[in-house]
Parts: sequence; structure tokens; C-alpha cells
Amino acid sequence: MTGTSIAPAVPWGDALGQEAAVDALRQAASDPSKLTHGWLITGPPGSGRSTLATAFAAALIAEGEHDVATMKQVLAGTHPDLTILKTEGTVIAIKAARELAARSYYAPSLGRYRVIIVEDADRMPERTSNVLLKALEEPPERTVWVLCAPSEADLLPTIRSRVRTLRLRELETGDVARLLVERTGADPAIAEQSARHAQRHIGMAQRLVTNDAARERRDETMRDVLRLRGVGGVVDVASRIVQVANDDAKALTAERDEAEQAAFMRSVGLADGAKLPPVVRSQLTALKKEQEQRAKRSVRDGLDRVLTDLQSLYRDIVMLQLGRETDIINSEYLDEMRRISEAKSATHTLTVLEHLSETRDALGHNVQPALALESLL
Repeated sequence: MTGTSIAPAVPWGDALGQEAAVDALRQAASDPSKLTHGWLITGPPGSGRSTLATAFAAALIAEGEHDVATMKQVLAGTHPDLTILKTEGTVIAIKAARELAARSYYAPSLGRYRVIIVEDADRMPERTSNVLLKALEEPPERTVWVLCAPSEADLLPTIRSRVRTLRLRELETGDVARLLVERTGADPAIAEQSARHAQRHIGMAQRLVTNDAARERRDETMRDVLRLRGVGGVVDVASRIVQVANDDAKALTAERDEAEQAAFMRSVGLADGAKLPPVVRSQLTALKKEQEQRAKRSVRDGLDRVLTDLQSLYRDIVMLQLGRETDIINSEYLDEMRRISEAKSATHTLTVLEHLSETRDALGHNVQPALALESLL
């Protein structure tokens, strides 16, 4: 009788183009002599940092790559030995870091290791980082920390010195396009365009390829800016960009907010429309406050995506001014970009790119969006 082999459940294949990092993590998960208790996975947005961190957690917690049930539980984020810290705000709160540090000292309950993943570790202010420092300095034998950030420079030197860094490589547009076709069954031409416009950010590319409205909003914004002539249209264009970001945020958060509130009501045993006891009312108010913070961040993230798109536009214009037409991101607007490249100098375009970076930074510090965009435009 021939046995049927069970395919490993760890989705290492989802870490597109990161073979070297996958190899290092697989070896560490299977050989304790190669395992350190603090890891930092760095790479550009969309490179698969979180995907790889979760796959690593599955390999660490499970009893080998054929422990399918455990791996599926880890990948679903429901295993008791996995803790993932995400932030819906602009920074990771010190309270959340303290709770995480305390949890790191618990022994694993079911798996081989307790794994703590900190997504967006670059959002930790110095005080928050210092809370985690002691836990990283003296980790329990069976606890593994995995931090994710765009680069090592985004973390304090004291944190960097206590972790092993894995740098993920930037993906090629063709690789991302092929992945989109495999995952979504999208038209290859739209997949290529989405991968290009997202600048190889897998999550953003997947949203573009599956959401006609998102592609249309991007196109309208780019054409608005390309058509802008003088000060007269600035206020209208800035207003439309802010409105697009707000609409995008509502589309992303409204359904989730409603589901969370309904789940909360069920968890406390109350039907929709029932009178809320004072204790429950305060808990629901706290939930709504968290949702408001998430919506605010979602708007900021939407504006940042618009500015990132505009950076790609003016990056293309610089390329044209320097006589290069290869690797153009926004080839759909080639005629308009050529017109601007001929009317302005490369120095002017580089100044525009500098102001785009400054505006992104300003929005991260809670500058009023409409004023920041009017000033930029």
C-alpha cells in the first residue's frame, strides 16, 4: 500500500523572489544552532516582510513542515503561541509594547516556540523601542522575536545590535505581474499595468488589479495634475485629491467597522438596537474611538499613496529629461510627460520631487491635508 505524502503547509512560495531569505529562515527553524532569538526582516513596502515573518513563525511553532494543522492555525493568526502586533495608528503605543514584552516571558503553551511578530516596527518611537529592548536583551530560551521594517535605519542602534537582519530584495515588475495573474486570474495586461503603477508593491498591485474604481481614481488624479495650469486650478485639484483619499478610506474601513461593532454586540449578548448598560456603552465608545483613529490613518495612507504615485510621475519626467525611455512607470501618460520634460529643466523636476518628499513627511506629522496639497501643487 502506498502512502500519500502531505504537502508542507508553510507558504514559503508566497515570499516571491526571496529565496536567500527563505533558505536562511528554513535552516534556522529546523536547526537550533542557527536560530537567534531576535530577527529583523527589512525590505521595501510590498516585498513580503509580513508574509515571510508569519511563514517563519509557522515553521518555528509546528513540529516540522508536515505538521499541517498547526501551521494552518499559525498562518490564520489564531495559534496561542503566536502574537502579532499591528498598529492602526501612526505609531505603536507604549502600552502595547509593555503588554508585548510581558507576554514574551510566557513559555509556549502548545508549540515548540513562542513567536512575537512586530509589523511596522519603524513606527516605534524611542520610548516604545526602549520598552522592548530589555525583552530583546534577555529573551526566554523558547521565545523568538521577528521585527519588520523598511530598513535597518528605521530602528534604534540598540535594537539593531540585538537582532539578526535579513534584507529582502526588490522584485521585478514581471514577477509581480505573474503572481497577480496566478492569484486573481486577471488579464495579463492589467496585471502588468497594476504591478508597474504599484511600483512592485504586491499588496497595492493586487488592489489595483482587482478594483476598477481604484485604477480609475489613480488615473483621474494623475491626469488632473498633468493638466494643471497655474494657480487657478490648485484648490480644486487639491480638494479632489483629499476627497479621493476620504472615499478610498471609507471604502476600506466602513464594512470592517460595521462587522466589528456587530461582533462586539454579539459578544456581550445584546441584540441590535438594544439599550446598552453603562459598562458596555463605554466599551463600545472605546471601540468606535479606535475605529476613528484607524479611519484617520487610512486617509493619511491614501494621501501618501497619491503622493507616491506623483513621485513616480516626476521620476519618469526626469528620466525623459536625461534621455532615457526605459523602465518608465507611467507609460500611459508619455505624451504629456514629454511635453513637461521639454518645457521644464531637470533641476526644476528634481525640486518638485524634493517638495513631494517634504509633503509626505508633513502629512505624517498631522499637517492639514488640503493646505499641504495646495502648497505643494
